[in-house]
Amino acid sequence: MPMIGQAIPEGTYQTYHQNKIQSVTLQSYRGHWLVLVFYPGDFTFICPTELEDLGMLYPEFQKLDAEVLGISTDSVYVHKAWRDTSPAVKGLPFPLVADPSGRLAQRLGVYLSQEGVALRGSFVFDPDGKLCAYEVHDNSIGRNMEELLRKVQAAAFVRENGGIEVCPAGWKPGEKTLKPGLDLVGKI
Repeated sequence: MPMIGQAIPEGTYQTYHQNKIQSVTLQSYRGHWLVLVFYPGDFTFICPTELEDLGMLYPEFQKLDAEVLGISTDSVYVHKAWRDTSPAVKGLPFPLVADPSGRLAQRLGVYLSQEGVALRGSFVFDPDGKLCAYEVHDNSIGRNMEELLRKVQAAAFVRENGGIEVCPAGWKPGEKTLKPGLDLVGKI
């Protein structure tokens, strides 16, 4: 199982993006927020709805200096075929990572070995390459990508403020935060 504070897994992976196959290492994203979005497979029903929503929110992630990677156990060639044929994923502004061995999914605890696919897992790594938030869903339950964005916004806010201010439940940028210790004074 993943652990908060664990480092970005090592390894080189192939991606398909902007009509190109490229190799990337996850460590190359250090210095930026990194959001890994695992999904069970291309040419499925829920996956394109999630990725399309994520694509629409991508400019907001970029404002936070966050990169997004969609990941499944499909090959880069299946990613290409899917992007070539699906209106929902055709114009995705972020790369799709191929994890055909399930190695990356295994390292983050979302690999279903009997099926050879990943669960719907979302992982947020800070600019130091440390895991700061994650969630995992059954493959029949789609995720709310606005909530994923909110988690990155909250994590970035806390980091920028050195942990002096923290974000309460449902916090959104511009809303009131809490100051641990100070917000308890006079309430005990």
